[in-house]
Amino acid sequence: MARGKTIVEKIISSHCGQDVYAGDFAVVNVDLAMAHDSTAPLAIQAFRQYEEPRVWDASRLVFVLDHAVPSPNEQVSRLHSMIRDFAHEQKAHLFEAGEGICHQLLAEQGLVRPSDIVVGCDSHTCTYGALNALSFGIGSTDMSGVLLTGQLWLKVPETLKLIYEGKMQKGVSAKDVMLFTIGKLRSDGADYLALSFTGEAIENMEICDRLTMCNMAIECGAKAGMMECDDKTKAYLSGRSKMEILPVFDDKDALYRDTITINISALEPQIALPHAVDNVCPVKKVEGTEIQQIFIGTCTNGRLEDLRAAASILRDKHISSSCRLIVGPASREVLREAIREGTIEVLLQAGATIIPPGCGPCPGTHLGVPGDGEKVLSTANRNFKGRMGNNKASIYLASPMTCAASALRGCISDPREFLEMGDA
Repeated sequence: MARGKTIVEKIISSHCGQDVYAGDFAVVNVDLAMAHDSTAPLAIQAFRQYEEPRVWDASRLVFVLDHAVPSPNEQVSRLHSMIRDFAHEQKAHLFEAGEGICHQLLAEQGLVRPSDIVVGCDSHTCTYGALNALSFGIGSTDMSGVLLTGQLWLKVPETLKLIYEGKMQKGVSAKDVMLFTIGKLRSDGADYLALSFTGEAIENMEICDRLTMCNMAIECGAKAGMMECDDKTKAYLSGRSKMEILPVFDDKDALYRDTITINISALEPQIALPHAVDNVCPVKKVEGTEIQQIFIGTCTNGRLEDLRAAASILRDKHISSSCRLIVGPASREVLREAIREGTIEVLLQAGATIIPPGCGPCPGTHLGVPGDGEKVLSTANRNFKGRMGNNKASIYLASPMTCAASALRGCISDPREFLEMGDA
């Protein structure tokens, strides 16, 4: 009698036409493929070498200009032109410069649904696991094969089940929970595993928080991050997608690589210290460290709820004269709503510089490269040496609330102090 399957085993089985389990190899049909301005040019060049005129299915192909937008130089402009020309030629969907970050757009625009297999030329493609889809990053040459055939081979990953119990305290967010998790697992602790995020705390999280959690699954080496589809998932997709929703759940007798239970009731705000994402400790431990630049944005924490969290602390105050605050909305939709409801005005009055929707300074292409010896506090997902474009700078990672509180004082600060003061 066959044993039960995990969500990942079920999705892969349904996309390869046979029953597969962890450790098996499979060739799967891809539902959606994505590449952005840093990775699409190589995929397009490799596809050209096949000398085939058309991609397998242009309706399932998405290009996004987000990593260096608006173009900072003529070299990037040429790459943007190459992508525009290819997308037009193939009749593939193109999100132009200023529309937003790929991982926000694909979710926000309802292009991902439960049970899908989505591949993207970006390691944080795992974000869509929050919507009960199997999604992961691939290389540009692998993408060229997907463009040609619509298929990809892979080894079925084992699943590490993470059960989150308890309730987040005021001043603690999903970013803190995920940083704590990465610190516990370490950067290679989940290599090629699928993380299954479950438990009471996950059920209580909104979709924006779930996207943050799955976005950072790759930071502990995971192939994918997965969550179950519930009423919140269906409500999020309602109105965004006309496609049928086909939720996938673990079988009760599914086998996991391991099961780890984490109680978050006593969790404090967390921070990742330079130069590794798993170099995590409570904010209190490094409180008072001077910061020269703060960045709130990215595919991890650039959503409307993140901007609101920062604004709740910055309202009617001004940032320290010793630091700069850069805010990058994750999409045009996020920016427009933040303008409509007054959140952007609060941030501007506090001294923030608002940059166009996109990846901004996170990958170090432009719009906020730090100076030599400067310390940066960011809501991004990576803090490797040189990540933001200067290997002589040091990057710390934290939640939007911690970033906002730190901007007011010009040094790393615990956001709970502001909440306790009744300022938020």
